[in-house]
Amino acid sequence: MNLEQLIGQFRIDADDTVTNPPLWADEWIAAWLTEAQAEAAIRGRLLYEAASAAVCQIAVAANTATHDLHKSLFELVHLRFQATGAPTSSVLTIKAREELDRIRPGWRDETGTPRHAVQDDTRITLVPRPEVAGTLHIEGYRVPLKALENDTDKPELHEAHHRHLVHWALHRAFSKPDSETIDPTRAATAEAAFTRYFGQRPDSDLRRATRSDVPQTNKVFWP
Repeated sequence: MNLEQLIGQFRIDADDTVTNPPLWADEWIAAWLTEAQAEAAIRGRLLYEAASAAVCQIAVAANTATHDLHKSLFELVHLRFQATGAPTSSVLTIKAREELDRIRPGWRDETGTPRHAVQDDTRITLVPRPEVAGTLHIEGYRVPLKALENDTDKPELHEAHHRHLVHWALHRAFSKPDSETIDPTRAATAEAAFTRYFGQRPDSDLRRATRSDVPQTNKVFWP
């Protein structure tokens, strides 16, 4: 479904097909649908990126430890450092600062071949600080790269998910404060439908999912 079709479906579900002008402007709905695809990508971990150089590769200068992550990445899964000219790369493990303080005192002052990485919300720090230049290769989950703005724009998610994005837009529409259309019951119903399909929003500290110093567990969800 493209943006025009999604807006049309929203208006049908929201009973907004008669009023002129409509109850909600197209640009509002488009913004809510853009939110929806990002929210869905985070909840369902739907967009795994390993191929895009712009997203997944960072040029590392010698003696520079900390680098900005691409703004679309929210959870890192696999890291490799490849020194310039080297035929192979080495895998890095993601660690917490507290764990490094325990197992590798003085790591902040070390220089050598990176073995670990510390992930912040928007940056990554290589440990030890690389003594040579190279490339950091990243694999991980990201949010969509572009907003939905034009009628022909389509969500980056699989077509099967598109219809369910409307639930989020309905939730936002019926939650709009200082509006004649505010309806907490319909807002809650729409949000619940979105959550049933895409899942609960994960804890904000997504770094824990890939840190090697945190025990990992698998959960089974039955429909």
